Amino acid sequence: MKRVLRIVTITACSLQLTARSFSQDIHFSQFFQAPLLRNPALAGIYNGDIRVQAVYRDQWNSVTTAYKTASLEAEYKMPIGKMNDYVTAGLQLLYDKAGTISWTSTHFLPAINYHKSLSQEKNSYLSLGFMGGFIQQSFDRSKVITNNVFDNGTDGENFASTKYSYLDGSVGMSYNANLNEDPANNYFLGVAYHHFNRPKISFYNDPNVELSPKWVYSGGIRFGVSEMSYLTVQADHSKQGEFEETVAGAMYGLKLGPDPDEAVYTLHAGAFLRWNDALIPVVKLDYDPFSVALSYDVNISKLKPSSYGRGGLELSVSYTGFRRRTEQYLLCPKF
Repeated sequence: MKRVLRIVTITACSLQLTARSFSQDIHFSQFFQAPLLRNPALAGIYNGDIRVQAVYRDQWNSVTTAYKTASLEAEYKMPIGKMNDYVTAGLQLLYDKAGTISWTSTHFLPAINYHKSLSQEKNSYLSLGFMGGFIQQSFDRSKVITNNVFDNGTDGENFASTKYSYLDGSVGMSYNANLNEDPANNYFLGVAYHHFNRPKISFYNDPNVELSPKWVYSGGIRFGVSEMSYLTVQADHSKQGEFEETVAGAMYGLKLGPDPDEAVYTLHAGAFLRWNDALIPVVKLDYDPFSVALSYDVNISKLKPSSYGRGGLELSVSYTGFRRRTEQYLLCPKF
């Protein structure tokens, strides 16, 4: 009997965590490695014209069946007109599998971002971006456990289907510019409105159940500390329905090599804080054109007694390159 109660308790906890998690959007602690999920108008804000980023997250192994999330994002910049304007085409792919019932989400989201140059002498851009596409969600009904399972052998639920799909859309604006005369010192601000079409999300075909729109406010600044080092600060605040989340932090970058303008390696170390949830130490290594970052969530929320402070491990890999020397045809932010 004790074993049965233990199984029920663990399952209930898993289902509760799953429901709570999916009341909000999927997110990463290394949010700076998944800019399209923050704001489609953040696509293309990097030094280069091709970028591919992959992020993998493994969360809550110590509490329930692990939540595994993978993101693959690609961006390609193209000049337009004669005023240093350019367009970034992007694609966001996302896969998430969560909890005991294998709640699975698959996202296919193309994006487009137009960058309007506001100056001929320095980096100063106003960007308008759109992202939208196809999302599918499903779960494994054979893994669902309710009270009825112990009473009569069935879960007692009358699902129309264990799978549904919908179209989703996001829009955003951002502004980025030089902080001073040095193009390596710069900042950006952005705001995005996700799920503006309020897609219907119900396994019961209930038209009253819809995905709440989400506002995301983003900002970042990068500035030199010395000839061989600089500091990068980034933050996001999001609000979706009754849920709010704030994450902010900084990384110190140290250039390694004889030439500060052409560093062989750049080593970054720092930490981010997801308010009332987790402390996130991060290390990152740049070896042009690749970057690798590793982070770990140290849980500080009310779940800490169950998780023993253990949260989510994240690994990201990115490639940033040039189809041709971008400086020849457009100004380029170096964030």
